[in-house]
Amino acid sequence: MRVRAAVVSLALLVLSGCTAAPKGVQPVGDFDAERFLGQWYEIARLDNRFERGLTRISATYTRRRDGGINVINRGFDPADGEWRETRGRAYFLGDPKVASLKVTFFWLFYGGYHVIALDRAGYQYALVCGPSRSHLWILAREPRLPQDTLRSLIKVAKDDGFNTEALIFADQDGSGAPR
Repeated sequence: MRVRAAVVSLALLVLSGCTAAPKGVQPVGDFDAERFLGQWYEIARLDNRFERGLTRISATYTRRRDGGINVINRGFDPADGEWRETRGRAYFLGDPKVASLKVTFFWLFYGGYHVIALDRAGYQYALVCGPSRSHLWILAREPRLPQDTLRSLIKVAKDDGFNTEALIFADQDGSGAPR
């Protein structure tokens, strides 16, 4: 029985470690979740198996009755001509004024979701990372971002230790051409 309790405790500790922001990366403070809700377009990302091969990727966030946030990630798979969609839910790790959440798409398994740069005036663009420096997204309310804004977000990511040379720029019109 003690062994089982120790294994469960260790598993919970490991799983909780998958939600914290990467060491040295600071989530945005004075965050307003209500302003963050709605649709966002992926501008760029580090490669991940969940989005590989998809175009026209977007994320939509809505408020849940339990205080959390519904997440719908959507992208078009040109290889089979179909839309792919995954639904999840997110909850703040602590103070909701800090943009640090845990998100799940598979019951019990949570990963980190941390807004690390944000257009504070209009909530029009954001830089988001996962629990490690291998997960990074640049999001915007429109399918395109001005080049100076994009360069600025890439610089923030690079300064925080992300491999910005590996960024994949989104194809938002389905033409196969990024940007």
